[in-house]
Amino acid sequence: MTTRTGQTATSHGEPRPSGPQRARELLRSGFGLIGPRHARHSLPVEQLDAFTLPIGDDGVVIGVDADGRPAVLGLNRPTPYDVVLIGGLWTAQVIALRAAATGARVAVETGRPQAWMQMVHAMGGGQNGLAVYEVGRVPPQGTSAGTPVLVVRDCGMRPPRGRVVSGPWQAVLTLLPYLSPVAPRLLRQARLVGVQRVSPDEAAELGRTMALPRAEMDALPGLSDGLTLWCTDRDRQYVLTQPTDAEIGLLGMPRRMD
Repeated sequence: MTTRTGQTATSHGEPRPSGPQRARELLRSGFGLIGPRHARHSLPVEQLDAFTLPIGDDGVVIGVDADGRPAVLGLNRPTPYDVVLIGGLWTAQVIALRAAATGARVAVETGRPQAWMQMVHAMGGGQNGLAVYEVGRVPPQGTSAGTPVLVVRDCGMRPPRGRVVSGPWQAVLTLLPYLSPVAPRLLRQARLVGVQRVSPDEAAELGRTMALPRAEMDALPGLSDGLTLWCTDRDRQYVLTQPTDAEIGLLGMPRRMD
């Protein structure tokens, strides 16, 4: 029911205040301004399946897959994460650079510090996310969700057991130039294994250790520079690491041998 003045009547026949009048009354009583009023957004039940958001993996882009799509390695995790790379120093250094670019601190444990000094100088002398330590001398890193850490172990064919191990927000990447007697233990512990070009004998051993299909085992001796077969317990993926211009200037072109 509406009165002649345009006000809506209450159930008792008294005029109901208009919108502007109600706003003034609320202001006088101290309740503040009335916000904008919009129609409710609704979606039919049959259209719910189409209501999705494009959410991708979060991490370090380490290259492209066989279809040319970015391949992302999620290093910053709240659980321990061990990675083994059987390959070249070049790929490990690219991963370290890109991890630092995402905000992670990188601690390099190495027996050849001179191979990492160019990166240290390029990143501000160790003040901007990358520090190099002698083998067995990596101090506790004090990790947290806001300060994740990647420990790169570049300790040769027989890396000793590390004092600093993987943990929450601290991933460990162990670089092996070739297979060695300690490789089976490291492969068993790893959540992710990357394999670059190896000899036919090494490929056969990896095929047995990692239960690789024959086609992939036969392909390992012929992999091109920069191409890595990344393996988990259930999945395998070839990834080609393509350097940026800045990475080429600092590290050179992709290479398996150092």
